[in-house]
Amino acid sequence: MARDGGELEQRRLLGLARERADLSLEQLWRRYFALGGSAGLVEVEAYLSGLLPLPAQERDRLALAVNERIDEMTWRRGVPYSHTIRLPQPEDGFTGAAIRVVDGMHLAPPDRLAAVAAAAGAALGVRIVLYLVDYDQKRLYPVPGPGAEDRPPLGVDTSVAGRAFRLLETIGVETGGRARVWVPLVDGAERLGVMEAVLTEPGDPHDLALRRQLAWLSMLIGHLVVATTHYGDALDNVQRRRPRDAAAELVWQLLPPMTAGTDKLVLAGAVEPCYNVGGDAFDYALSETTAQLAIFDATGHSLDSGVVTAMALSAYRSARRNGGTLFDQAMAIDEIITGQVDSTGRFVTAVLAELDLGSGRLRYIAAGHPYPLLMRRKKVVKSLTGGRRPVFGMPARGVSVAEEILEPGDVLVLYTDGITEARDREGRFFGVDRLVDFLEREMSTAQPPPETVRRLVRNVLGYQNDVLQDDATILVARWADLSDQFSLQPRR
Repeated sequence: MARDGGELEQRRLLGLARERADLSLEQLWRRYFALGGSAGLVEVEAYLSGLLPLPAQERDRLALAVNERIDEMTWRRGVPYSHTIRLPQPEDGFTGAAIRVVDGMHLAPPDRLAAVAAAAGAALGVRIVLYLVDYDQKRLYPVPGPGAEDRPPLGVDTSVAGRAFRLLETIGVETGGRARVWVPLVDGAERLGVMEAVLTEPGDPHDLALRRQLAWLSMLIGHLVVATTHYGDALDNVQRRRPRDAAAELVWQLLPPMTAGTDKLVLAGAVEPCYNVGGDAFDYALSETTAQLAIFDATGHSLDSGVVTAMALSAYRSARRNGGTLFDQAMAIDEIITGQVDSTGRFVTAVLAELDLGSGRLRYIAAGHPYPLLMRRKKVVKSLTGGRRPVFGMPARGVSVAEEILEPGDVLVLYTDGITEARDREGRFFGVDRLVDFLEREMSTAQPPPETVRRLVRNVLGYQNDVLQDDATILVARWADLSDQFSLQPRR
């Protein structure tokens, strides 16, 4: 069997180093296995005897096992310095890549991010191209920069890159003799797009060290995508595929990120139609101990509706950030909307909720809004019908705060009537039953909450032939230990 010259030399040096490290075959194999090696003891012995080849990744783990033992045996004692000697700036590896990103984006407009990412990739031996998902979450579009010329958009549902985006998975592939890695581009739990990394030299796209470094780099770049979008339009223009009207622009500037999470709760929301939404919105605030959630729907579908929603959202945030209770938040919204009813004729329905992340105690108020749904063990177990009061802007004799105790793993679903009142060609409503059926089927497939929301919105739009008669908004929150669900670090 023909062998690569590099493989033969690596095996020869491995034998010499093993003798120097004074490692028995069993000791070497145990160290190799602890580093994630998958070959058995007999296979390792056959490889060392020249009878059996091993993949490059397994050979490298054997080399690492021997080198670590040699490092343990080497006793180094240098002459102490009178003060700390700092090493020069690294040029390669992840530290070098991170430095290039930080230096490159200091005082830089968002237009420069793709070029800075490409320069950082060079320190890791890869060529990087960034893709951002459009606001419809149907396609991934390349960000203009080195290597992105003439790149077509990639389908979220029809490409390997789309799979990495949908499932938050780092995926390595080899096509046409070239290895590449697709890494989700995220800011915390929010999915922004993907990062393509093409290896510039022959290598393994499944190498754990490389995949970890690319995951770290994608998270750093993801933070910068969000940060730089606040003071420039270049990246927003990649995601925006058609004009957005003034009412939608107003509401979208007030919305928080579509996805957010901590190690105790993850939530995802969507507002459609994203280019001409009128009166729908959602909001939230997460802390170590509490998750506060809200969803709003102003009557009508115009700029006036957007203005009234903006007022309700501002009143809610003001009361919440000033330490107000759910009752205080409701009163603040009611006061500001009541003062505008005569001039706008608009009312607002809403659900305000507060979840104690330690005990699972949920407290909520529903003002003329569709009942929230509670899911447990992948089934909708009830509608939350307590805490009812009239819509904001209409007199309310009293406001009661309802309570429910959640269990770990429970999912809370808030939605506006644009979801259930979407109509097909025959005028039939999408309906609560169809919403419940969809949610239960999606949860049974263990999709991440943001993917469940994306697929639901696509389903509702498809039901109404991609033309909604009313805004459709949903907010899904799952309470559980989620410390590993949104990790981009590859698993063995």
